[in-house]
Amino acid sequence: MRTNVASLIKGLCVAIAIVTVMGCSGQPLSTREKGTFIGTGVGAATGAIIGAAVGNPLAGAAIGGGIGALGGYAVGNEMQNRENEQAQTQAQINSQQRQIQSQQQQIQQLKSSSETE
Repeated sequence: MRTNVASLIKGLCVAIAIVTVMGCSGQPLSTREKGTFIGTGVGAATGAIIGAAVGNPLAGAAIGGGIGALGGYAVGNEMQNRENEQAQTQAQINSQQRQIQSQQQQIQQLKSSSETE
């Protein structure tokens, strides 16, 4: 039992070290990276708990972390793709609104010039 607790503490220290390194990278994480990171953490924690129940928390944490990373990446990637699509759609909308405003100004100018003639 004591070795399981020690192994769990070692795993938590590694997770804390990873969080510290990721937090000090200087650049904000993308949605894809956040999803992968969260998935890894949740998977490792769940794997460690399950692994502790069967007597090997480190192996459980490693397996759970890997599976969680894959799942987190898949979810984060999908969210990132949707954000990119929304940004493109918004850029198109903004461009069309600028064109409409330009055309409205041209119409006003034509009306003004035709009234003065």
